[in-house]
Amino acid sequence: MTKTRVEKDSMGELNVPHDALYGAQTQRAINNFPVSGQRLPEPFIRALITVKKAAAQANMKLEALDESRGKAIVSACDELLNSDDVMAHFPVDVFQTGSGTSSNMNANEVIATVASRYLKEAIHSNEAIHPNETIHPNETIHPNDHVNYGQSSNDVIPTTIHVSAALALSKGLIPAVETLIAQIEEKAESVSQYCKTGRTHLMDAMPIRMDQSLLSWSAQLKQQVSTLSSHQPAIQSLAQGGTAVGTGINAHPDFAATFADTISELTELKFAPAENFFAVIGSQDTAVSLSGAVKSLAVTMMKISNDLRWMNSGPLAGLGEIALEALQPGSSIMPGKVNPVIPEAVAMASAQVIGNDGAITVGGQSGNFELNVMLPMVASNLLSSITLMTNSVSLIGEKAIKTFSVNKEALEEVLYRNPVLVTALNPVIGYAKAAEIAKVAYKENKPILEVAEAMTDIPKDELTALLDPKKLTSNRE
Repeated sequence: MTKTRVEKDSMGELNVPHDALYGAQTQRAINNFPVSGQRLPEPFIRALITVKKAAAQANMKLEALDESRGKAIVSACDELLNSDDVMAHFPVDVFQTGSGTSSNMNANEVIATVASRYLKEAIHSNEAIHPNETIHPNETIHPNDHVNYGQSSNDVIPTTIHVSAALALSKGLIPAVETLIAQIEEKAESVSQYCKTGRTHLMDAMPIRMDQSLLSWSAQLKQQVSTLSSHQPAIQSLAQGGTAVGTGINAHPDFAATFADTISELTELKFAPAENFFAVIGSQDTAVSLSGAVKSLAVTMMKISNDLRWMNSGPLAGLGEIALEALQPGSSIMPGKVNPVIPEAVAMASAQVIGNDGAITVGGQSGNFELNVMLPMVASNLLSSITLMTNSVSLIGEKAIKTFSVNKEALEEVLYRNPVLVTALNPVIGYAKAAEIAKVAYKENKPILEVAEAMTDIPKDELTALLDPKKLTSNRE
């Protein structure tokens, strides 16, 4: 049997694992919410600890928390942030109380336990005694009175959603997409000499250059970066200081501004207090909007993934225009088969992000009066989506875009036989005559040049120039 100790909270006593850093409220949450076995993501937990550190530092600056306890709390937060095993102390299920109170108290209890040790060590070495402070040798750090001073779950959790998402966005997702854009543009330059059959409705269309195809992806991604970046000011606007319902009860009047300055220093991102605490505590509009932008990126990544899959298809019975890097055997029964595993993985991740956005949208609707009550789910799904896209764009860049090769023979085999090339003759012979030529070329499976030469009076050398696929890829030449 697991060795336990007895902890007490406002509801009474409870057995807690003997070596757990958390206390009774965390244990109640463990007992109450055996829903998924899924914890809040580590980036959220680390952001939550950082929020607690910034709160302690801000309260010390404002002389609302004595330095002895404040420094102990800061030291505890640093110890947890430097731990590779920090998640072992945060076992609460994502699907818990909608305010995230269980996770907030989990952090408060863990930090209080570690901070009490630092305080005890400081007292014994006489480092904890400061002017105008009286610290009893048996003093401890209280989860609510000290770690949670001037705070509420109702402003801490929305703040942590914003801080964790802002960090993941600015230091993860946006740089990853910008790297992918550079990789695509470098690859486009290296394949600009190749011309391929364009396709609309998955049917043969006018020719395009390979670089034109790739540069359309980079243009899409640049628009996504612009959209994601436009959400940064809102996601870097914080609820902290609004406390329970937005009025700021029990917080120092200058706490919100001091906290924002402090966490800006800690994260090297510019955060600011929200203009209206009631709005950012009662709703999750910013998270919903950011999720929509990440979903939009997922749609772009799905398009790029499927284009790569189609171009790679075959290699004999498909398009076979490119060959993606062979990464692993593609079948347990068909020897030699190799599949486009990277685009498939990215497409699945994109589908998951689209699903996450649906859940976040419903979560955003669950703001009743002064509090949204689906905060943990919103936090989990938003960070999951950002992480999935960050990893996906890095993966497709490194293992698909940079490494695919072009099958020149497959491109040219169909390029000059494409009857749709006759479109270039429309200004010379008219649409109806051009359509007649195309139908004959399809029916007799002959190159369009050969049929056009037989059915018009245009000299062959002029037809060759008019129907040159490479010249047809630009209207400016």
